[in-house]
Amino acid sequence: MTEEKSEIVIELDSVEKSFGTQKVLDGVSLQVRAGTTTVIVGASGQGKSVILKHMLGLLTPDNGRVVVFGQDMAKVSKKQLSAIRSNFGVLFQNVALFDSMSVYDNVALPLRERTDGKETDIRNNVEEKLALMGLEDHGGKFPAQLSGGMKKRVGLARALVLNPKVVFFDEPTTGLDVSKSNEIYRLFFGTQARLNYTAVIVSHDVPKIFKLSDRVALMVDGKLQESMSPEKFQLSDNPLIRSFVLETMGPIYSSEVEESRLYETL
Repeated sequence: MTEEKSEIVIELDSVEKSFGTQKVLDGVSLQVRAGTTTVIVGASGQGKSVILKHMLGLLTPDNGRVVVFGQDMAKVSKKQLSAIRSNFGVLFQNVALFDSMSVYDNVALPLRERTDGKETDIRNNVEEKLALMGLEDHGGKFPAQLSGGMKKRVGLARALVLNPKVVFFDEPTTGLDVSKSNEIYRLFFGTQARLNYTAVIVSHDVPKIFKLSDRVALMVDGKLQESMSPEKFQLSDNPLIRSFVLETMGPIYSSEVEESRLYETL
C-alpha cells in the first residue's frame, strides 16, 4: 500500500495550545497515514512532546481538532477514549519500567490489565515479543540488572505486546551511545516491517532517524513546518528547515554516494 492510498489514522487540524501565557502549539496541522513512519524533529522545548500528548488524548487543544481513527479526541467519552488508546503502544523517553517487576512481568502487564487472556496465551505473546527483541533469556531479570539499551528493548517489547495499530516513540534513543541507538533503530525497523504498525517518533537523533522515516516535520516556536519526505526535507528551500539541516547534518551532500555513507551503520 502506498502512502498516498493509505488511510489517515491521525489528523491534527489547526491545533493551538497554551500553558498560561506561553503558546506551545500555534496552528499545528499534520496528517499521519496508516503503516507509515512520521518523525517530528526540533530543538528542545519546541512542543514536540505536547503534540504526542494530544494524539494520546492526554491533552485537549484550546482551538482546533485532533482526530484519531475518525473520532474527535475532545468529544469522545471516557469509554471511547479507552477503546482508542487500546490501539496504541508507547515507548517513553525514560522507558518507565517497574523496578519491582521482572522483565517478563513488565512486558505482560498491559495484557493482564487490558485483556482477559489466559496465562498460557499471555506467556506465548510475551515470549514472542521478548524474542523479537533478542531478550528471550532475560525474562527473569529485573530492570536494575539491565543496561540502558536492554531497558529500551524491554520497553519496546511492552509497547508492542498488545499488537497496537499505532506506536509512539518519545525520544527513543535518549541516553544511549551511537551503537545502542543504531540497535534500537534496527529493532524498530524490523518490528514495524513484521507487525505493520504506524509509527510517530519525536526525536533529536538526526540524521539516523531520517533513514527510517516516510515523513519528517520540523517544530519551531510552536509551529509545525510542512511535513515532507526526508529527501525533500534535506533539500527544502524553507529557511527554518535549511537552518536546522545545516546545524544538525552539515552541508547538503553533493552526491548520493556521500549521503549513503551516512547510513552505513544502520
